Amino acid sequence: MSKAYESAGVNIEAGYEGVRRMKKHVESTYRKEVMGGLGAFGGLFDLSQLNLKEPVLVSGTDGVGTKLMIAQEINKHDTIGVDAVAMCVNDIVVQGASPLFFLDYLALGKNDPEQVEQIVAGIAEGCRQSNCALIGGETAEMPGLYDEKEYDVAGFVVGAAEKSQLWGPDRVSEGDVLIGLTSSGVHSNGFSLVRKIVKDAGFTWDDKIENLETTLGELFMTPTRIYVEAVKPFLGTDQIQAASHITGGGFVENIPRMLPEGLGAEVSLGEWEVPFVFHWLKEKGNLTNEDFLETFNVGIGFVMAVKKDNLDGVLNTLREQGETPVHLGQVVKGEGIQFKGALKL
Repeated sequence: MSKAYESAGVNIEAGYEGVRRMKKHVESTYRKEVMGGLGAFGGLFDLSQLNLKEPVLVSGTDGVGTKLMIAQEINKHDTIGVDAVAMCVNDIVVQGASPLFFLDYLALGKNDPEQVEQIVAGIAEGCRQSNCALIGGETAEMPGLYDEKEYDVAGFVVGAAEKSQLWGPDRVSEGDVLIGLTSSGVHSNGFSLVRKIVKDAGFTWDDKIENLETTLGELFMTPTRIYVEAVKPFLGTDQIQAASHITGGGFVENIPRMLPEGLGAEVSLGEWEVPFVFHWLKEKGNLTNEDFLETFNVGIGFVMAVKKDNLDGVLNTLREQGETPVHLGQVVKGEGIQFKGALKL
């Protein structure tokens, strides 16, 4: 084996070992539509097997942001891949699309096969939660661009929907009810602010949280929740009009994205219990309600607009799925978002 590339900091053998280790994780996500296997130049997916009359492909791409820095600092890499998948699939399921396949991109300063396996195992777990096949990707060793312990991960997803059943602002009307689904915590947005609060307050990620058997690092590394299974019963139906994934920009930026021109949202803030992690951030960071609503999901990661006639059926189905749906408010005349009450912080 040539040593020239290795002398430049790229370990080809480690790359081969990483591929060998990830193979079982990748194959665990396969659907019947997947053609070929790991190692081809491109992933193959047979769309002809989908039972759609007018199929529309819906795609999305995203990363994990500076949450990665916590993973690297506490040497925990087995869940960050779930975040990468979640940030992509949640963005397409809000349009009524079922995720089909996923591609990942992993760039690192030094190829550590064990670490790569952990990252890809997390990606595979996210794909299994989404019924989404991991059919390819890229692992790029980039010494000089990244330090040896640094890496970045991003993903790309493709889903499909019946053209007539796409969710979106054009289906929303005044009086539609807004239903929220709970989050698992901070998810993968606002971590530049999170890291600043932790640093300014004099904490480290290894510090134990008072009265809890967990560290700050473990708390903030809780994976982003994936909403595919929760809304699966409604895909391809008329029960949901539009939806929003509450990511960067919080409620203020994301809820209006699901509404047509001339309509806004009225949201009652006291209708759900805000997770502990946000109470901790408020106390240590001296944050206001406005700070939270413009930055974080504050405990609601997914919002749906539902016709009043469909409301009881949707709520019953969600509860049967094990969800605790929250009646957030309604669609009203106007623009933007109006808040009533205050967060339970």
